Amino acid sequence: FGFLAGNPGLAGYYRTFIQALYCGLNQQYPVWVVSHAGHCKPPNGMEMIEDTDIKELEDVFGLNGQVEHKLNFLKKNVSKDIKLVLIAHSIGCYITLEMMKRASELQVLRSVLLFPTIERMAQSPQGKLMTPLLCKLRYILYMPVYLLSFLPEGVKASLVRFALRGMKTCDESSITTSVNLFSVDCIANILYMASQEMIKVVERDSTTIKQNLKKLIFYYGTGDSWCPQHYYDEIKMDFPDGDIRLCEKGLRHAFVLDASKEMAAMITDWLRDDLTKL
Repeated sequence: FGFLAGNPGLAGYYRTFIQALYCGLNQQYPVWVVSHAGHCKPPNGMEMIEDTDIKELEDVFGLNGQVEHKLNFLKKNVSKDIKLVLIAHSIGCYITLEMMKRASELQVLRSVLLFPTIERMAQSPQGKLMTPLLCKLRYILYMPVYLLSFLPEGVKASLVRFALRGMKTCDESSITTSVNLFSVDCIANILYMASQEMIKVVERDSTTIKQNLKKLIFYYGTGDSWCPQHYYDEIKMDFPDGDIRLCEKGLRHAFVLDASKEMAAMITDWLRDDLTKL
């Protein structure tokens, strides 16, 4: 099982989800998640470098680079004959479709696309609000983040808790992971990738979807301001035979904040028949 994160693409946000998924699968299948390149601080003694085996690849922290980053991870760490179940969230769904398009040799058994931002991101309600900030004004955020980076870790955690105070319950791993965002390098790469999402995620890749329709499960939210419900209505109309579901539980786009275990339980149930065929 491989998990493709949203943005910010830090694996720590999905710790509870991945653990619940692994346990729900009776600990029979390995489950991994890879942070997006440049989105987390490297360990002590290591630097954040634009490392890639594809020397001619430019813009390694942009959308194209993130796709190649994940394909390179599979190439290095997963045998070609291993069957894969890919689970993706938000922009991870766009990356997943791109991976399936570029590397058709991957043995993908099923891809589960959660709250998929795969089209018209800048035209979505949240996109209309965020595009000017991400594309033109993101640099003004660097100085505050730089200044906040000098705060003690405990104070940073308190600031995160304050920012999330409106939630009844909040996953503790989300709080500890958010502390890592007090880094100018990480924030710069996160916001840069987000700006590319607004510019490049425009038309839905219906060709790739059609070619892989039997492998795909889509899960849309009812109140998702990044992929509003009429996006669901339209893709459902275009692909009536597809497994395209609408959330009936009122889960938020950022489900990892408070519904990781619930989402993991649903996915385990969806995939049970597929796994019995292995």
